[in-house]
Amino acid sequence: MKTARTLEQRLILLLSSNGGLGYFPWAPGTVGTLAGIPAFWLLARLSAPLYALTWVALLFLACWVAAGAGRLYGVVDDRRIVIDELVGYLVTVAFLPFSWTTALLGFVFFRFFDVVKIWPASWCDRRMKNGVGVVLDDVAAGIHAALALRLCLAWIS
Repeated sequence: MKTARTLEQRLILLLSSNGGLGYFPWAPGTVGTLAGIPAFWLLARLSAPLYALTWVALLFLACWVAAGAGRLYGVVDDRRIVIDELVGYLVTVAFLPFSWTTALLGFVFFRFFDVVKIWPASWCDRRMKNGVGVVLDDVAAGIHAALALRLCLAWIS
């Protein structure tokens, strides 16, 4: 028998899945990261302090909904939880002007570093079994991807 979900639970599941992208049957993390491209397009218009403030608010929201969704699913880092990919991708492209080149290269670099999980992402992934850990491993991957993206953009310009 299916249990009825409260409005708060439904909101947590909606947000944690980036509006349902996390329910995609194949590579939900990759599909969930796609939400970052329109978010980047919107946030790139902001001043650096407002971008940072918005990102920090999203970080806290992501930690809360990732923890809540993990409890609802019964798995801390369930594959349907992809709001962490959004937060990590936005680290990758932070403070850069929007262009399709930047958006797509950032996407590729972020997905690479999210899968490879270079330290400290690997440490967060293995040791922090809660909503904060779910999000922070993607933030760490986003920092690695941001460095790679900026080197690549400097090289091609």
